[in-house]
Amino acid sequence: MVVEITDPEALTGAALESIAAEYDGTPADGTLPEDALPEGGLPGGGAEDDGATEEGRRHAEAMVREDGAEALAALVDPFDLIGGVPGIELAEASWSSEVIDHDGEADHDDGADDYDE
Repeated sequence: MVVEITDPEALTGAALESIAAEYDGTPADGTLPEDALPEGGLPGGGAEDDGATEEGRRHAEAMVREDGAEALAALVDPFDLIGGVPGIELAEASWSSEVIDHDGEADHDDGADDYDE
């Protein structure tokens, strides 16, 4: 799959919101129903008090700021992408990014991508 990042700031912003929601236990839009806050704080046990969790959050935030693939990975779960496809099982998934010249209009059926088995 080839994706083009057309708005890096929007992608990074959405990824940072997702990370905040994951570590704070809040929805990505930052809102909570009034009855969702238990006595004693946020759902998820107040992860903000845990030093190791805060370090993990800072690391995740730094990674999505540095690399579009990391930002995409924070938002898109590969297992969700193919979970409903019959006959396959995702054994491993990874993301990478690179700057390429890609012409989406080009004819891709020239045989250059054919693999011999």
